[in-house]
This record gives sequence, C-alpha cells and structure tokens, in this order.
Amino acid sequence: MSRASKINYIKVVLLLVLVVFLYAFSSARNSGRKVAAPDVKFIGSQDLFITQETVSKLLIQNQEGVTNKPKEIIDLNVLETALNSNAMIKEAQVYMSIDGSITAEIEQKQPIARVSTNASYYIDSQGLFMPLSDNYTARVPLVTGTVLKNDLDNVYKIAKKVSEDKFLKQHVIEIHQNENKSIDLKFRLNDFKIQLGALKMLDKKINNLKAFYQKAFKDKTLDSYSIVNLKFDNQVICTKK
Repeated sequence: MSRASKINYIKVVLLLVLVVFLYAFSSARNSGRKVAAPDVKFIGSQDLFITQETVSKLLIQNQEGVTNKPKEIIDLNVLETALNSNAMIKEAQVYMSIDGSITAEIEQKQPIARVSTNASYYIDSQGLFMPLSDNYTARVPLVTGTVLKNDLDNVYKIAKKVSEDKFLKQHVIEIHQNENKSIDLKFRLNDFKIQLGALKMLDKKINNLKAFYQKAFKDKTLDSYSIVNLKFDNQVICTKK
C-alpha cells in the first residue's frame, strides 16, 4: 500500500471514529435533556370547558410530574391515555420535540344539549355524557322530563337535529321527553307547546312545523295557540288558548 493510500485510510478511520463519537455524544446529551413545562394547545372552539391548568395537572399526576425529568423516562402513551380518559376531552395527542418540549393538543367535546332533571350534565355532539364545566357554560337547549344517562339515544336524535337546523337552533330552548319517549319542544319567543310525538318521520314533522310557523307569523296568530300537535302525518293540529 502506498504512503498516500495509507494516509487516506487513516483519515477515513479517524473520520468514522469522529462521527461515531459525535453521534454518541449527541444521543447522550439529548437523552439527558430535562423536559420543560408542557405547552397546551386547544384545537377548534376556544370556549374552554377544561382549562390549561387542569390539563397540566392531569399530565403531572399521571407521570409524577413531567417537568425537569429526563426525556427517556417520559411515556407519551400514558399521558395521552390519561388525557383521553377525561370526560371533557374528545381527543388528545401528546408529542415531544427534540429539545425536550412537550406539547399536548386538546380537542374538547362539544355539547349540543343540557339535561336538567334530577341530574345535570351535557349531551355532546356524539350523543355521549359530558359533565358540566365550572369554567364555561354552553348556550344549548335544556332537556327535561324522563331522561336516563345510560339511555340518551332518543333525546340525542332530536338534540342533534336542533343543533344542525338553522330554524330550530334559533327557536328551540327546551326539549322535553315524556315517559313514553314522545318529544315536546318549547320555543324561545312563543309559549305554545309543540308536540312532536315519536321521532318517526322527523324531517317531515319539522317541515310541517316550519310551514305552520311561517303562515302563523305572516297572519300574526302565533300567540293565539297553546298547543301545536305534529304527531299525525300531513297534519298540524293547533289548540287555541
């Protein structure tokens, strides 16, 4: 082997040793970095039912404090599971940057109705139980009558319809479920009771209600009725005061 070849060989070996050393040094330094205080970001609505402080406490309680701990002992899956188990949170994602910063992205549940019976709680946009918040109160229709926390499907169906329909969302302030699961509605500016009955052919009943309201509003007779009955097909039966 020529002298030049030997020198080049030695250079390559030294370069490889240097690369391995720098990689090991960087890895050791990176793994030894201390984790900074978590950064909590809320995705979507900024009406906060759960606060940044509460999220930080959940992170601390479930990792015995994440601040100032070496990166390699932080289990992000444990932190995500803890956050996702909170009844205010729809989905949480936790990730860590190379410099040891933890970020928690939080998507809150969104309430569409508030049950007000012997217990008080929200029904969220997926039809699930959601507790009330000390931090923020949602302006959603009240649900009264016979309502069970483990049987919300019927109430959820009409609450979802109200939340998605511009006319209903503007007017409906109360959803009442009777013992036989028939539904009554109450409007914001009118004192008549709207009897929907069973929720079969719901879209048709709502269209009938809109047609009645438009005509009665035009005729200025909305305040003349105590009951608007939509239980029967193709009929709106009104009871006068």
